[in-house]
Amino acid sequence: MNLDAWPHLHRPASAPGKPALLLLHGTGGDEHDLVGLADRLTPGAALLAPRGRVSEHGANRFFARLAEGVFDPAEVAARTAELADFIHAAATRYGLEKLTALGFSNGANVAATLLQLRPDAPLTAAVLLRPMVVLDRDAAPGSLAGRRALLLNGARDPIVPPDHPARLAARLRAGGAAVEVRVHPHAAHGLVPDDLVAITAFLANKTA
Repeated sequence: MNLDAWPHLHRPASAPGKPALLLLHGTGGDEHDLVGLADRLTPGAALLAPRGRVSEHGANRFFARLAEGVFDPAEVAARTAELADFIHAAATRYGLEKLTALGFSNGANVAATLLQLRPDAPLTAAVLLRPMVVLDRDAAPGSLAGRRALLLNGARDPIVPPDHPARLAARLRAGGAAVEVRVHPHAAHGLVPDDLVAITAFLANKTA
């Protein structure tokens, strides 16, 4: 893969011992969107942030959708494979052995499909902010052993159906992942301070 043909940001670590983060933006974002959040959560960490290469009326996404919450499984699988190949190539170029995905909305969804479809990608953990079920299939048994995932949703989210967090968690647990689900009773699709507390604890590998 020609990495230079895929718009992305890479920032080397400036502090030792921090998990390297794979930043995956939401619809309409780009490779810079989650840098500020990453710096609040774990300053000095190495960052890798690709830009979604699908355009929805000019808004960047990681895969297309047919309508709100409606996806073509073949499109999702193809785009997920493409992103996994990018991650492998970027990890080799930049010397990143283990990555923690930090994805919001569409970025959270593609992080989940990476775990479901491409467990060979160098992801050891994933923080999924406002994810939904995109592919309703289990991860292969044992494929996610040793991986961790944190799903953060809002009970008042107008985009994510209320049963999706538990359903997605079950799909990832089927592969052996250790999954924590938190649904904030007053949050919608945007983030709230409690999300930052939970993410910080997760990245420190402890319970908030």
